[in-house]
Amino acid sequence: MTSEGWGTPPVEPISQHYIVCGGNALAHRLVLELVEHYEVPVVVLVTDRTRDHAPQIEQITGVAAVVEYPNLTEEALRAVSIDTARGLALVEGSDQDNIHAALSAQGHNPDIRIVFRMFNQRLGENIERLLRNGAALSGSATAAPAFAAAALGRPNSVEIDGRYLHIAFDDAITSDRICVVADHIDRQDLSKIRLLPEQEGDSAQFVRLAREFGDDGPVRQGGLRRAPEPEPEAGSDAVGEPERGHEPAVGPEVESEVEPEVERAVEPHPGAEPEVPPGGIAALQALRMEPREPISWARRLRWRVLDTMRFLTNARLRVVLLIALAAVLMAFAVLWYLNRDFGWTVYISLLDLAGAAQPDQQADIAAGTGTGGLWQRVAQVVITICGITFAPVATAIAVEVLGSGRRGLPRNPSAGTRDHVIVVGLGNVGTRVATQLHEMGVPVVCMERDPQARGISAVRALGIPVVLGDGPFEEQLRRARLKHSRAVIALSGDDATNLEAALEARHGKPDVRVVVRLFDDDFAGHFYRTLDNAASRSVSYLAAPAFAAALMGSEVRGTLSVFRHVLLIAELTVEDGSGLIGLNRHDLEDPGGVRVIAARFARSNQLHWGFADRTRRLAPGDRIVVAATRSGLARLNTVLVEEV
Repeated sequence: MTSEGWGTPPVEPISQHYIVCGGNALAHRLVLELVEHYEVPVVVLVTDRTRDHAPQIEQITGVAAVVEYPNLTEEALRAVSIDTARGLALVEGSDQDNIHAALSAQGHNPDIRIVFRMFNQRLGENIERLLRNGAALSGSATAAPAFAAAALGRPNSVEIDGRYLHIAFDDAITSDRICVVADHIDRQDLSKIRLLPEQEGDSAQFVRLAREFGDDGPVRQGGLRRAPEPEPEAGSDAVGEPERGHEPAVGPEVESEVEPEVERAVEPHPGAEPEVPPGGIAALQALRMEPREPISWARRLRWRVLDTMRFLTNARLRVVLLIALAAVLMAFAVLWYLNRDFGWTVYISLLDLAGAAQPDQQADIAAGTGTGGLWQRVAQVVITICGITFAPVATAIAVEVLGSGRRGLPRNPSAGTRDHVIVVGLGNVGTRVATQLHEMGVPVVCMERDPQARGISAVRALGIPVVLGDGPFEEQLRRARLKHSRAVIALSGDDATNLEAALEARHGKPDVRVVVRLFDDDFAGHFYRTLDNAASRSVSYLAAPAFAAALMGSEVRGTLSVFRHVLLIAELTVEDGSGLIGLNRHDLEDPGGVRVIAARFARSNQLHWGFADRTRRLAPGDRIVVAATRSGLARLNTVLVEEV
């Protein structure tokens, strides 16, 4: 090992391994995914073994080695045996560094699978074309929909072929649900949640009956089994009568001996709904179009007008403008009342505002030919004076906006800001969430302590107000107009900071909805048990399964949250040599953790939803859409890369 790098390189030559470059939270989760669910050898390349999540990564059982290099150089790639690796994940560093490392890795190993994190998704798509086997993903873009939806109190959705899949809970579940995705939901103990439990279709009752009674005989109404009738002895002429000495096989005595559990198991009629398991329940449903946030155009217009006034003027100028405007309106009303001619009143008022009105002469007044009485003249004088006031005010606004360079500064929220969402932290995730909420038409106010944060310029270009400063959260939230907000999303990279922001928000407004970014699962469990009308999400927990699946060659279309648990929506392609060839729906779903929700066969491009044929075997060119847990998708990806 040279002086540029140190650490724990592989003691023995290693091959067919996967390399994770990074020591952040996403790298930590990704290593756990690869080791626990895919069971593949992993080598981790970090810049500092004592910082961030590197110490925790070293403690993970199954990590082949942790190598430390200050920079991702050619020598660092050789130290982690890039020539014999199967995959490389670049989840830390800038976009430029990741692009350079991806191209260098392909030069060493042309067949290696490369997955790299890119904030600029458009640039990532272009880089993908330069790589033989690469994929560009954005952790913030993967996680942002879950945060935005949680702030609005609605489930996020994943678009598949024009339908929007989302998670519905309890009473919101409709009869056209695709499948049950979770049960035993208990906010006080989220560990009880079962993802993708054993599902029961319409034939579940008949399956239970067949298993319980076998071929012993028919089933009577009410769930009682009829005992087989004894065969008559030879020569008996009483074929339909029971033989003397034998009691009837079915009667009250027999009914009383039937166990209650058996009766309950067969009691429901074929059309009855399956029994709901204890605790809450969640189901996967599809909508034809994505639900939009119901915000009226009048409310948006009012918010825009008031916010624009706040941006163009300060408090003193607004007071002067409002007083002058009120005086003009009162004078206009007097003129209209005296003349009873609306058109002439508008005409003379505009002339007075411009200082071009013709005043009455003394000769006209003496001759009785003046344009009105005393009150009309007073009204015209008021309008003229106010018109003189508007000119310097307009000049002051122009000087303040253009001359002082105020356009280049983030603006504070206006006094008219209502029903908005406060986004705390303008890192990659915060910027994505603020942008998505803005595109949905939801008013957004951002808070950031670092004036050099990269997200400030991005949200400023969208006209989103930003509260800057490193003061107490209480003061910053007040400036962000917490009293009139609908939700607060804390998205900094530190759990303690996010929790502090959430608690301060609840102190300032007890009924505000809070959404907190938390990495630690235990911390999140306490958070759910303590606060109502709150949600917790983890960026790394949402994004790591998608990165792991992409590293194995499958396409994750999106992630859906069931509290702190993740349901993956993935589309798999059956290629020549794939282990999926010849499998049917039963083979895919039987081990658990997977539901086939749609299929597209090679002979047609139509996507078949709820494909019911469980015996049809997959052929090359077929594509299936599955809802899967992390372990379920890992199992499918393992099969996907196996040779027939």
